Amino acid sequence: MRRVGLLEKLPHLKDGSADMVDEIQTARELATHASDIKHLQDNMDAMKEDISAIRISLEDISKKLASAEGGWKMLIAIGSFAGGLVGAILGFISGKAH
Repeated sequence: MRRVGLLEKLPHLKDGSADMVDEIQTARELATHASDIKHLQDNMDAMKEDISAIRISLEDISKKLASAEGGWKMLIAIGSFAGGLVGAILGFISGKAH
């Protein structure tokens, strides 16, 4: 279809020249595709860097949550012990009051 368009614009070309026009069009299309592929590759490289940064961030968050998990368990244990101790003291005091 593109060949017909060029031949209509350039009617002085003969059949041998039409092959040359096809080769030029193919070369232009290949250059355009090569440029598009380069841009896509650059975008993929940038996404790889972003994914690596996200992976590192997730690993850091995971480590912090794992260490905080032990902290939460300790806080619950201390709170339970303190609640039991206060309950025992109040039970002892209220038992003496009667």
